[in-house]
Amino acid sequence: MTALTDLLTFQSGTEALAAIAGRLEWDQETMMPRGAAAQRGEEKAAIEAVLHARRTDPRIGDWLSEAEGTTLTEVDAAKLRLIRRGFERNSRVPASLAAEIARVTSVAQGQWAQARGDDDVAAFVPVLETIVRLRQEEGAALADGGDPYDALLDDYEPGATASQLEAMFAEMRPRLVELRARVLDRPAPQGVKGQFDEAAQMALTEKLALAFGYDLNRGRIDKAVHPFSSGSGADVRITTRTSPTDPFNCLYSTIHEVGHACYEQNIDEAYALSPLGQGVSMGVHESQSRIYENQLGRSRAFTSWVFGQMRDAFGDFGIADEEAFYAAVNNVQRGFIRTEADELQYNLHVMLRFDLERALIFGDLAVADLEGAWNERFRADFGYDVPRPSLGCLQDVHWSVGLFGYFPTYSLGNVYAGCLHQALRADVPNLDDQLAQGDTSAATGWLQEKVQRHGSLRTPRDVITQAVGAAPTAAPLLDYVEAKFGDLYNL
Repeated sequence: MTALTDLLTFQSGTEALAAIAGRLEWDQETMMPRGAAAQRGEEKAAIEAVLHARRTDPRIGDWLSEAEGTTLTEVDAAKLRLIRRGFERNSRVPASLAAEIARVTSVAQGQWAQARGDDDVAAFVPVLETIVRLRQEEGAALADGGDPYDALLDDYEPGATASQLEAMFAEMRPRLVELRARVLDRPAPQGVKGQFDEAAQMALTEKLALAFGYDLNRGRIDKAVHPFSSGSGADVRITTRTSPTDPFNCLYSTIHEVGHACYEQNIDEAYALSPLGQGVSMGVHESQSRIYENQLGRSRAFTSWVFGQMRDAFGDFGIADEEAFYAAVNNVQRGFIRTEADELQYNLHVMLRFDLERALIFGDLAVADLEGAWNERFRADFGYDVPRPSLGCLQDVHWSVGLFGYFPTYSLGNVYAGCLHQALRADVPNLDDQLAQGDTSAATGWLQEKVQRHGSLRTPRDVITQAVGAAPTAAPLLDYVEAKFGDLYNL
């Protein structure tokens, strides 16, 4: 066997074990008994130790050196590039630190959920202090003298830096704030009324998932506190949540997660259990979920079809016609929860978290002061006070599981989605006619061809650049938001 064959065979086993680790996390969020949290922490620490040992196995370096000296296909060269990147990054992190992070964050997830339910920040502060300390150690190890936050960010968006994101946010924030002020001066549209049966909501979410191309033979839909997508290739699962008074939360959380899931399901099957067999970055991943949810799912054309499905499922729910339904789906209003925020305000929520988590990693903000800093920043950005921690610094699961550097990829995904949507509209001029019939195949097929099938073959920025024919910028997203909400609110 050649070095390349040995390396890729070994890597396939590592990818399979990582998939098993991911299934443990899925189970923890959906079906695991609450009393199993401590044991699950030990289980995850154990498998993380095995994974870390494989990812830093000295043979990888030898195989890489030998294989990189041979003639390689584009696919094999990309695999080696990603394996080397992972090998070098993992080799900088002590095995004991990797296992401890897995153990602490597994247990912390349940502690966060309890603290959020009790609106008790003090109960979560000690474990979050531990998580921040561990991630600071990891960031320092990965940075090797460089910027520790950039080192953590690189896990989720390879090649991106905080300074690039700061420049992007500086471009976006003034236009978003100005537009929001004008929109909130307008009367709010009529919302839904009544009670919405949970079983009917779940039945409709399945219909929507299928409409966007989600393959239930290789996936499933369950409920969780915080909706998410998990897995790749032949096993890609999503979760959603229901509310008896707000069916949009369920429907659009589902569409969002279907965007993530379809990305993973549509990657070239030849890349399965290889470094190319998953989405290239969280920013590109988020571009798929956001364009499914917003530019397609909340479009005037598609909501006209959803309106009919809602009437079939729930009867009269207080909205008279398709145009009023479109306005309700895209309502801009005061709120606190990032995952429930409209397209106009969503990125402002992300900017807040980006600044606070950088301050935590650099030690400029103590965990004990996080709640006050959050509330002060929220008042400055949104103009009103946070009434309780579950609507403030305890609302997101991310910090409890150590995902520092993850939040800014949400906004980067929105920017990428704006670029993709502009190019999609140019290539499929009759798109609205199809969406009005509940037919997303032209749009999802375009995204599969341009983005999804490539997996991690290209770098994140190259994926978007090649898909749209130009380097990504925030301008298409900002122009889209201003046009959409300007029209909706007669500005």
